[in-house]
Amino acid sequence: MPCIKVIDAIKLYIYARDHNPPHFHAIYAEYEELIIIDSLETYIGAIPKRQRRKVINWASQHQAFMMARWNELNPNLNR
Repeated sequence: MPCIKVIDAIKLYIYARDHNPPHFHAIYAEYEELIIIDSLETYIGAIPKRQRRKVINWASQHQAFMMARWNELNPNLNR
């Protein structure tokens, strides 16, 4: 599971052989949130609001990069 970005202490992951919808994992301390790449909406979980804002600000500018990584790591999943 490659870490695709670290924002302060927040780690963003895209897992191989994961499930749809295409999403990434934002992990901060004991918190974890799965965020859908296309809409940047929460799929499940939660991280604190301040950290989520940082993640969404970065992700909104890098959605194409994250979708490319998702497709690279999950080639057998159709959107």
